[in-house]
Amino acid sequence: MSKIPQSLRYSSTHEWVEDLGNGRYRVGITDHAQALLGDLVYAEVPEVGKDLQAGTVCGVLESVKAAADLYAPIDGKVLERNEALNDSPQLLNEDPYAQGWMMVVAAESSAYAGLMDAAAYANIAEA
Repeated sequence: MSKIPQSLRYSSTHEWVEDLGNGRYRVGITDHAQALLGDLVYAEVPEVGKDLQAGTVCGVLESVKAAADLYAPIDGKVLERNEALNDSPQLLNEDPYAQGWMMVVAAESSAYAGLMDAAAYANIAEA
């Protein structure tokens, strides 16, 4: 069973979003997503300043067994990206909810409010 922290919100495409306050949101992939992908060897994360539209492709994840698109879970602008993933993409596998974060996005709180809570996400992740 995957870890699904109660304090986060989730998209149907298996990204998590953490409210950092002041319209800033940290984004990553869920434990369920990293387990499905296997050992990650490459992560392409959007550049700082890029405008994101929820549900659209904004990056790529590559593992030893597959490549997968990374989807923007919310509309917003990329403020930061986790540069540690350039040299250590395995952080996505080892610690997807902390060291494996992917980006920080400036967004409206309504975008965050529209995401699934942990219980709703568990229904699709464990199906």
